[in-house]
Amino acid sequence: MLILGIVASKYTPIYPGPTSLDYFIVAGGGSGGGQNNGGGGGAGGVLSGTYTASASATYTVTVGAGGASTTSQTVKNNGANSSVFSQTAIGGGAGGGQSTAANNGGCGGGSPYANLNAGTGSQGGNGGIGENSPPNYGAGGGGGKNANGGDGNANAGGGGGTGITSSISGTSTTYAGGGGGGAGSNPGPGGAGGGGAGASGGSAAISGGTNTGGGGGGSQTSNSTGAAGGSGIVIIRYANTFPDATSTTGSPTFTNTGGYKIYQFTGSGSITF
Repeated sequence: MLILGIVASKYTPIYPGPTSLDYFIVAGGGSGGGQNNGGGGGAGGVLSGTYTASASATYTVTVGAGGASTTSQTVKNNGANSSVFSQTAIGGGAGGGQSTAANNGGCGGGSPYANLNAGTGSQGGNGGIGENSPPNYGAGGGGGKNANGGDGNANAGGGGGTGITSSISGTSTTYAGGGGGGAGSNPGPGGAGGGGAGASGGSAAISGGTNTGGGGGGSQTSNSTGAAGGSGIVIIRYANTFPDATSTTGSPTFTNTGGYKIYQFTGSGSITF
């Protein structure tokens, strides 16, 4: 009986998965405002931290889409939330369009005019304020993760707020830049991190960068389009001394570099350790 007990103890399974892992979550960016003088869309919110995984547990990963483009001043499309490990990054707030205030979000959308509110960011910067004076009525830029959107002035739209740079993917990358505000001749530039530039009388607004959570650029002339926000991303990494995940869905990109195993989700799915 003693021998059997020793054998049983020797072969008791020991969970080989990671005891601690890092996560980086970016939500979808908000759309720029439509119609005249659209404010820039706010970037998606960003969360990062450390989590202890449980043996054989399956974790759902949600990657938020960017807010859809719009030609309406009243239809303002926030980005969708991204989440994993019960942590949720909030989608970016849409820019205000013509005569409507901007939306709140992970980062706030830019306002079209000074008498209309800019959006507030719950996980990043606030939107910038627009300008009421002629000739070009520059709209405010959308907030980025690390900075508020710029204010518009009589000749230019406000720039999108700057995002955050991370090397969790194995490559230094900037995420969550705000969209630029529209203006007659000098549209606001998009913020570093995938923010799209605003529109001018001669150019269309630019969408936020895919899988960066960047805000979309604001519109400028009547019936023009506020550009779409960029989709988000979820990145998980842990020390490469541990085995690969036992299964994944959603086709994440897998790399083993710099001492880490890294899973990048650009669409929703799941992971089991």
